[in-house]
Amino acid sequence: MSAANLSSGPEPTPDHGDLMPESDEDIGFTRLDRAIVWLGKKLSLVFAVIVLVSFYEIVRRYVFDSPTLWVHETVTFAGASLFVLGGLYALATDRHVRIVLLYDAVSPRVQRWLRVVHHLLGLAFCGMMLYASWFMAKGAVRAPWGGWRLETSGSAWNPPFPAFLKVIILLAIVIMTAQFVLHLIRDLRRPASAGEKDNV
Repeated sequence: MSAANLSSGPEPTPDHGDLMPESDEDIGFTRLDRAIVWLGKKLSLVFAVIVLVSFYEIVRRYVFDSPTLWVHETVTFAGASLFVLGGLYALATDRHVRIVLLYDAVSPRVQRWLRVVHHLLGLAFCGMMLYASWFMAKGAVRAPWGGWRLETSGSAWNPPFPAFLKVIILLAIVIMTAQFVLHLIRDLRRPASAGEKDNV
């Protein structure tokens, strides 16, 4: 080992570039959040598939005058599903809508209690959405006479995408409810930080 290496101190950790998150917010706060972030990053590749499939449809329609039956509904279903799941990702990474002008202007202690209020309001929202999405999903997969029947789009292709999407919405709301509960517990149990103590 050279003198230069001895004087430079410990070797720096490898630079992972953009592969590593900049903060804990980028990887989630709980195990559930981290699982959602991991899955969300994998599912984000579906957007690339949507672009390719849409380009395929454009070529078929306008170059070969042979449009498909399945592309439009498939792309719409995939995009809508990702949009629904995007809410889980936004909450997991703390990227949801927030009035930062007010949030950033208050002390850490007030920020903590604003988060608690946010979680409680989020749980109230999820409660109403659970009620609505349960009946919506139930109606999409069960016939009025009690048998199993998937709601379809009613088009010439007629896939059961509406039923699948409504079930995905219900599952997303269930998971979001669990996220809000875990975030509420975290903020209620978290010990006061130095900034909070200074402002007490």
